[in-house]
Amino acid sequence: MGAFSIWHWIIVLIIVLLLFGKGKIPSLMADMAKGIKSFKSNMADDEKPTNSDQDNQNKDQ
Repeated sequence: MGAFSIWHWIIVLIIVLLLFGKGKIPSLMADMAKGIKSFKSNMADDEKPTNSDQDNQNKDQ
């Protein structure tokens, strides 16, 4: 048998719902999604070469 049964998970779910409430969880998930989206866009921006990077490469050649 596993470490946690279905009853353990149900109790944890009830506690989480009592702590955060029904309306708070969707707003937390929306904030997390915005953060992930921002992180991905910033990572994509870092991969694009900037003008100064291109100028430095042209000077080296």
